Amino acid sequence: MRKTIATVLVATLAVTSCGAQVSDADSGTAPPGYPVTVTNCGRPMTVQKPPSRVVTNDIGITELMFALGLGERMAGYVVDKGQSGGVASSPWKADFGKVPKLAEKINREVVQGADADLVFAGWSYGFSEGTGFTPDTLAKLGIASYQLTEACRNGVGKQRGIMPPLDALYTDLQNLGKIFGVSDRAEKLIREYRKQVDEVAAAIRPGSPKPKVFLYDDGRDQPFTSARNAGPDEIITKSGGVNIFADVDDSWTTVSWEAVLQRAPDVILINDYGGEVGTVADKENFLRSKAGVRDLPAVRDGHFFALPYAALVEGPRNASAVVEFGRYLAGLRR
Repeated sequence: MRKTIATVLVATLAVTSCGAQVSDADSGTAPPGYPVTVTNCGRPMTVQKPPSRVVTNDIGITELMFALGLGERMAGYVVDKGQSGGVASSPWKADFGKVPKLAEKINREVVQGADADLVFAGWSYGFSEGTGFTPDTLAKLGIASYQLTEACRNGVGKQRGIMPPLDALYTDLQNLGKIFGVSDRAEKLIREYRKQVDEVAAAIRPGSPKPKVFLYDDGRDQPFTSARNAGPDEIITKSGGVNIFADVDDSWTTVSWEAVLQRAPDVILINDYGGEVGTVADKENFLRSKAGVRDLPAVRDGHFFALPYAALVEGPRNASAVVEFGRYLAGLRR
């Protein structure tokens, strides 16, 4: 049994700052096509009508709502300072300008203050036992949760990931399409993203060498990277490379520099996010200066490529990230 928590969204609950109470206005029959039930992190989730005051956490999650044209269904979003550059460069920048930014860190007070009827977040994408902000605590407040599929826990401690990352993206699009009554829009996006990814794969010559790729997010003493269940894994593999930590059954995770040295990557994909080390240039300089790491093939040959955080976490920029990184790897093969 996977250690996930799911919440049933009951439309007859009108959320207030003091909890939940029955609203006479919502006590009638369900809208046409409702109720609907989806599977979220292995558990059923039923909605009696489309949520109307959604609070999202993190840029990729928020962009999923915008890509589906659901900005009007949102009470607001939460992103931290490290994601401000991603908002400025977002294809949905106009939507970010229309929907209120509520805070830089999500918590119970933020979502209650927004009168949220649904929180869309994920484990380590806002949900955390350490902060006490979990689907279970929200349920006690009468607020439903939808969990990002990339971050579903897989039953081994706090490890995350129950399916390949792009499948997680498509699953969330399908689920959100059903929850909000926009399935046609969701299926159209899925077809577009699959087409983009398939075209990159089709352009790779059979038998072409597959460079070993290390995703470097951040970290001086220990690097933070992508295992096989995080978005960068399929961004790398669909682009024609090999994720050097594809054997790790987790999502975003910490590894050792010794493991990086042993796997000797040919290319380093940098998460343009900031963090402890800093900018993309700071991260490149750090890798060039670190003993052992500076002798890796990727560092020695200057094979660095950067993508924004919003393109690497699960979200609607994943397919275009495959196109961009695929173009870079194709250039190395020439």
